[in-house]
Amino acid sequence: IHPEEGHYNFTLSDQFVSLGEKHNVFIVGHTLIWHSQLPEWFCTDENGENISPEALKERMKEHITTVVSRYKGRIKGWDVVNEAILEDGSFRKSKFYEILGEEFIPLAFQYAQEADPEAELYYNDYNEWHPGKRETVIRLIRMLKERGIRIDGIGMQGHFGMEWPSLEEYEKTISDYAGEGVKVMITEFDLSILPSPKKQETGAEISTNFEYQKELNPYTEGVPEEVFAAWNKRMNDFFMLFLKHSDNISRVTMWGISDKDSWKNNFPVHGRTDYPLLFDRNYQPKPVVREIINEL
Repeated sequence: IHPEEGHYNFTLSDQFVSLGEKHNVFIVGHTLIWHSQLPEWFCTDENGENISPEALKERMKEHITTVVSRYKGRIKGWDVVNEAILEDGSFRKSKFYEILGEEFIPLAFQYAQEADPEAELYYNDYNEWHPGKRETVIRLIRMLKERGIRIDGIGMQGHFGMEWPSLEEYEKTISDYAGEGVKVMITEFDLSILPSPKKQETGAEISTNFEYQKELNPYTEGVPEEVFAAWNKRMNDFFMLFLKHSDNISRVTMWGISDKDSWKNNFPVHGRTDYPLLFDRNYQPKPVVREIINEL
């Protein structure tokens, strides 16, 4: 949208918003401030040096005000800041943090609130079941509220594996956030059926990349029945958890429609065949879809 200073390209986002309005659905904007896929010019000068704190504040305000104002009253909620906190609870050492410290987060929310006072404002992140990250997010919620800056909800990215997180630790995070008086949203939900490299969580840090190994891509010709059944059960278990907490969860958003188009086919190992979504490669619903509907 903003590849160079003074130049915006709203072609695709205009189409996206028009599609949502045509079907009368709730439209979410993703994302205003994110360390990744950030144009180099935004935080540096012509010599590649960090710009001053005041200059970055001006650029953030101009960017957020321009984008949010364009869709004022049309986009109903914004992921204002995305993925700013690490699993241990420390702040990611992004360019925003290098130049402004933690202050870049309340500034972003303030600018978004000023641009559209009616839009909902969210913080969005992954692996929030880690106690350190959860505690820092809660401190962030409290700090914004104390300063009179709105934060309406927390997006809990659902990039899950078959072994992590546990339902119990994920439920604790839902309950803790709800206890702070904000909406909880399950965002970017997909459930990878494939083994994790080095048996570790990978989250959603898109710079992560592991070398292709055949044993990490075992289901190129389809998934064994017992493995597929386990995947269906785990997906259904999560949806039952969401229904249990439906008073506090405002939405569940899948990160893609069909397995064919999922980013998980290439993350964190390029060229794999994954099966993480509710619809298969032929856009047919998996058994869990009917189970969810029946439970509801």
